[in-house]
Amino acid sequence: MLKAQRLRPALEGDRRWRNLVAFLKLMESDEVPGVRVRAMFQGRRYETVTDREGYFHFDLTVRKGSVGWQEVDLEPKATGRVLLPSPRARFGVISDIDDTLIPSGATKKLRMVIRLALSNPLTRKPFEGVAEFYRALHAGVNPLFYVSKSPWNLYLPLLELLKTQRIPLGPLLLRDFGLHLFRRGRQQHKLLQIERILASCRALPFVLIGDSGEQDPEIYSEIVRRHPRRIRVIYIRAIDPDSARLAAIGQLAAQVRRTDCQLVLIPDTAYAAAHAAGEGLIRKLSARSA
Repeated sequence: MLKAQRLRPALEGDRRWRNLVAFLKLMESDEVPGVRVRAMFQGRRYETVTDREGYFHFDLTVRKGSVGWQEVDLEPKATGRVLLPSPRARFGVISDIDDTLIPSGATKKLRMVIRLALSNPLTRKPFEGVAEFYRALHAGVNPLFYVSKSPWNLYLPLLELLKTQRIPLGPLLLRDFGLHLFRRGRQQHKLLQIERILASCRALPFVLIGDSGEQDPEIYSEIVRRHPRRIRVIYIRAIDPDSARLAAIGQLAAQVRRTDCQLVLIPDTAYAAAHAAGEGLIRKLSARSA
């Protein structure tokens, strides 16, 4: 739980200095520990207390037959939403955000922060074809989850970005803001969140989407090792041209092939869409849309 920041919605014509001010306000968060939080969901009451960093969570009991987005009434005054996958879903999708959905330069942390600070959800554009590809994967019923090392402070701008670019909405699983965001090789956040998603959606296989810039290939390959029958395919956007990095990903792909899964290194979204169509995950997209 954070103290509310009063921020007006972003405008496409906003100058860089205004974007910078909004970014700094988001990063300057005041956590509220030790607050009692009550929830009302489908006629049942729940209660918990925020931890020292202001976080809280509830384990909710779901009424049989409930599907789609469901509202949770929270006290102090707020409304949350939870996603209950449809029984018609064929698979789920777990996607990274930075350098997977949108170019961000996540391998160069300072450059990434500067780019974020000087832009806003309307001026930040996804990779070409991403919105169409994700809508095809979603198909109205297949749930999408976004797991990122971005801080929770960026939740609202990221949500606005998804809405503005017509990318299907899904739970955003981010992490706490701090110096750890600048450290490489920290896999535990993504591993933990993906494990939680798999445990919550036991009936569904999954498609994993990430990029080659950091640890997505290693994290996703570890998930396949732990759950070889749960992952249909891994798509890794190739953003790092280093030959040693490409060779390492090739070795991971060979390991993954020993299961029923594939790790596919993709040069662009069109390549991923063509492969997904061949696998029966989506209907074939037109060249213009992909």
